[in-house]
Amino acid sequence: MMQIDILTLFPEMFEGVFHSSILKKAREANTFQYETINFREYTTNKHNKVDDYPYGGGAGMVLSPQPLFDAVEDLQKKRHTTPRVVLMCPQGERYTQTKAEELAKEDHLIFICGHYEGYDERIRTHLATDEISIGDYVLTGGELGAMVVIDSVVRLLPDALGNEESAQKDSFSTGLLEHPHYTRPREFRGLSVPDVILSGNHQKIEEWRRKESLKRTYQRRPDLLESYPLTAEEKKWLEWDKNKD
Repeated sequence: MMQIDILTLFPEMFEGVFHSSILKKAREANTFQYETINFREYTTNKHNKVDDYPYGGGAGMVLSPQPLFDAVEDLQKKRHTTPRVVLMCPQGERYTQTKAEELAKEDHLIFICGHYEGYDERIRTHLATDEISIGDYVLTGGELGAMVVIDSVVRLLPDALGNEESAQKDSFSTGLLEHPHYTRPREFRGLSVPDVILSGNHQKIEEWRRKESLKRTYQRRPDLLESYPLTAEEKKWLEWDKNKD
């Protein structure tokens, strides 16, 4: 069972996320367990401050190293593990499905959610094992980013979704965007479901899905094809689509 610890100044932000949908079901199934820790509890100064003015001047406040170092070290002793310590930060590596799959293999993850202007650099260089950004924009704090990462990791854990194949065929898990989906009714406001996926021919259905997945990736995220190992057959499909366009 995976252990997830979140160091945050606002533990209450996580309650709705962990008590809803897939995360709730996965937690109840003992797929993972979590704890939110207010790292202000670890501060040793008399005013319970976790931040201070930056050396050299400048706007904003910087998170001090002492509370976070002490919190992580305490969790390591408590869990008897050597965890991955994930710093949520706009300067970190851009988050991907590949990173989610990597983190899903761990037994213990600690997320550090910052606020204010930034972190004391020693937190980056001597405490965190990973720095992650969920996109090229700035949020008020790291909590929302941590929720995104945790959700994407937990759904990859065994039995979290109830159907392991669901996660394997998600967009990005194969390197391409996922193919279109349809359900009942067959006709809706003059819009029909493609005949091929109603044919019962599983080989043709799988081929259609592969073609549509490739086409959708080419149209919406062509950058993904730069690192995708196209087969000779897929190259022909892609050239046909290009010429058709």
